Amino acid sequence: MAAKKTPLYDEHVKLGGNVVDYAGWFLPVQYEGLIPEHEAVRNAVGMFDVSHMGEITVKGKEALAYLDYILTNDITTLVDNQILYTMMCYPDGGVVDDLLVYRYNSEYFYLVVNAANCDKDFEWIASQKGDFDVEVVNISDAVGQVAIQGPDAEKTLQKLTDTDLSQIKYYYFQDDVMVDGVKCMVSRTGYTGEDGFEVYTDPEGVVKVWISAMEAGKEYGIKPTGLGCRDTLRFEASLPLYGNEISREISPLEGGLKFFVKFKKESDFIGKEELQKQLDAGLERKIAGIELLGRGIPREGYEVQKDGEKIGHITTGYMSPTLKKSIANALLKPEFTSIDTEVDVIIRNKPVKAKVISRKYLKK
Repeated sequence: MAAKKTPLYDEHVKLGGNVVDYAGWFLPVQYEGLIPEHEAVRNAVGMFDVSHMGEITVKGKEALAYLDYILTNDITTLVDNQILYTMMCYPDGGVVDDLLVYRYNSEYFYLVVNAANCDKDFEWIASQKGDFDVEVVNISDAVGQVAIQGPDAEKTLQKLTDTDLSQIKYYYFQDDVMVDGVKCMVSRTGYTGEDGFEVYTDPEGVVKVWISAMEAGKEYGIKPTGLGCRDTLRFEASLPLYGNEISREISPLEGGLKFFVKFKKESDFIGKEELQKQLDAGLERKIAGIELLGRGIPREGYEVQKDGEKIGHITTGYMSPTLKKSIANALLKPEFTSIDTEVDVIIRNKPVKAKVISRKYLKK
């Protein structure tokens, strides 16, 4: 099946983006280069096309109870216009996906899911509803989305709207925000470890928002940013990527995300029993941070050893643009995850010395 084009495809081509097929979508890996784009987001402002993300609405009298049943986090804590990060698990504790839940009211929720998982997620959500009085609709094709991220994100976006963006708190959203004449939903969220906003509108409107924001951000040095730095930014901020730190095979507990699994919430949730068993029995592996002491870059999939024995593998690894060090997330046997434990990463069939470090890579 041919990859789909986001509404912003022509803009990426115009800007010289290196466009590739990612999760079934044509998206730019980079424009000017990963490092300058990464640094723009850390120090000024960058803008991503995230129109490939999936959006699913859940509406109905029992929307709240239903979502609390299929999601690991406690959805009942949300107030209107608040957002929550959560996972959705299979009965065996494997992860269907990680996602954001936007609460409009107790009978209307908006889920933002990973592009590669959108169809699977929609089928799973729809298939689990049983007798719950809810309607589940995949609205992804009707939504375009950009993420404006970095210390100067608010100043950039504020130029385009009369809505006081400083009043939108972190992990909250506001609907009906006019951005250069385009009606949008704006949330103070992102996947970079920096302040920023995600702007949702229709496919036609998102093109206007993109062009206007590129112009508005010029004085702050805005750069269009690609998938390459999206990954380095989220990695430095210790944010997980589905398929790397969590997956069908890697549970939220193994992925270091126990905080988002609320065992004590009032309702039972899918996967709770198995996850509780994992917790009680003790994890067989868990995510740790690693810093290379020798030369090389620890890439995803590389084996990690201790005294010649395999103890795990790298889930994400980079030469960190901010820290200028080779660091990685690794899924290891728990007895080797204490800080300063020395290990070897196998790079081109040779062991390279490394040590376990805290995953708080960014000191913010």
